Amino acid sequence: MNPTPRDYNKANVLDVVLAHAPLTRNKLIELTALSKATVSRAVEELRSDGFVVDGGVDAVAGRGRPSTYLDVPETAGHVVGVGFGAVTTGVLVTDLRGREIGHVIVPTAEHHDVPAAGRWLVDLIAQTSAPARGPLRQVVVALPAHVRDGAEVFRPADPMKIFSGRDLQRAVEQLLDAPVTFDSDANASLLQVLTDDASIHNAALFSVSSTLNFATCRDQELARGRTPAFGDIGSLSSGIDDRTLNGLLSTAGLVRFARDHGLDVERVEDLWLTSQDHRARAEILKAFTTAVTTAVSIVAVTLDPESVYFVGRLRPLVDEVLPDVRKRLEQTLPAIPRITTVSQVLGLSVARGAMHASLAMTHNRLRDALLKARSQGPRHEQAAPAF
Repeated sequence: MNPTPRDYNKANVLDVVLAHAPLTRNKLIELTALSKATVSRAVEELRSDGFVVDGGVDAVAGRGRPSTYLDVPETAGHVVGVGFGAVTTGVLVTDLRGREIGHVIVPTAEHHDVPAAGRWLVDLIAQTSAPARGPLRQVVVALPAHVRDGAEVFRPADPMKIFSGRDLQRAVEQLLDAPVTFDSDANASLLQVLTDDASIHNAALFSVSSTLNFATCRDQELARGRTPAFGDIGSLSSGIDDRTLNGLLSTAGLVRFARDHGLDVERVEDLWLTSQDHRARAEILKAFTTAVTTAVSIVAVTLDPESVYFVGRLRPLVDEVLPDVRKRLEQTLPAIPRITTVSQVLGLSVARGAMHASLAMTHNRLRDALLKARSQGPRHEQAAPAF
């Protein structure tokens, strides 16, 4: 049977409760633009389904009866966001309205086969989710790679080449017996930026860490291509000899470039510690500035973003060269976007962006399930959600 207007009203009430709880009935009526009777009926049905509970009393209700807050119970389920990096892995678990249940940040273990990596990730998720109540609704794993269709991994960071393809996603999904989606760390980072600042509409983001990754949005919607070539800006020329952008805007690539130019560095962080008067460091910084300028120029003339963000381990170096980058861009472009860096908590910030993706997917799936699962008989009180 097709959904009725009553079903759609109930779905709209569920959307608002999931997005804005805890909230009063009056606020719910205001946000849905539905009548008091319609909202009351939908709330009682959602209460029976296990998605709404009373969450306390408004202490500043004014005259008349105090307003009771409506909330989403923990038993409605939980979601997981994972930042699976080449160096650090973070797992964040929240309930369906984004309240944290637990998180963990650990060094990424070295894996030589996909099944072992899948078991390791699933064990981390299980440990972090142990206090959660209700079903696991969605897992999103963000990693330094290009991802197509939420499952197929292309061009990951060098230490993670073994995870190319679909095998890791399949392994994790089978072990968890829950929906699992893979995405790029750049998409997760940009989603976190959009969540923090709702005024941003059109933006681009470069994740400059183990590998160069790129994300962009239009009208706050992340752009996703049809082929693995979309967003693979790292394969383009940096403007320095035969180096690609990934060869200068990734940690491994920049370390190789530094060594080729006589700078003895073991890890990229050594570049911040090297004397600024060091001749080799000056050459490296000049090349890095050119690469950043090239990357921003590409997106400025093709995507016209309002803002361009840089995140990742190379962020301190981007901060150092940004004044020169802006000067160069002003000489070549009629207008330049706002360029800024975003500080992140290693391992956790990407996981937080992945968690927001998990919540959005879960909310959409619950809405669809509600519209497809019309109740044909009398309702019964239950402790667990009905769908």
